[in-house]
Amino acid sequence: MQIRTLEIGVGLFLLAGLLALLLLALRVSGLSVGAGQDTYKLYANFDNIAGLTVRAKVTMAGVTIGKVTAIDLDRDSYTGRVTMELEKRVDNLPADSTASILTAGLLGEKYVGLSVGGDDAVLKDGGTIHDTQSSLVLEDLIGKFLINSVNKEAK
Repeated sequence: MQIRTLEIGVGLFLLAGLLALLLLALRVSGLSVGAGQDTYKLYANFDNIAGLTVRAKVTMAGVTIGKVTAIDLDRDSYTGRVTMELEKRVDNLPADSTASILTAGLLGEKYVGLSVGGDDAVLKDGGTIHDTQSSLVLEDLIGKFLINSVNKEAK
């Protein structure tokens, strides 16, 4: 009887460990188990969204306030259209706020960073952030540096 109790205890401990690993994996991947909080949608158009993915973080002052829910091509302006879901607690963003695609670290994941403007008008659900800064592509930056260095040597 005592061995059976020990086996049940070990089994429950193992099951709790597996559940903890599952919750950790869901948390790291950006997926959620339960229903989400109250959110609203904002849109932003970028010239280049290289590296940005769906479920990427949307941050303000380093605090995660939402996530990217869709990335599409705007057929009218031929730019990347990013759909973001932001938490209702930050529903007072000024209309002249800025959205930038940033990188965590040197070669880390891409995310959207919001900077607050000073306008009295507020972005509503379904509004668009017009002032955007596109993703910095490391290959383009290296290419420009190499071309500039070759041009200087040729002169």
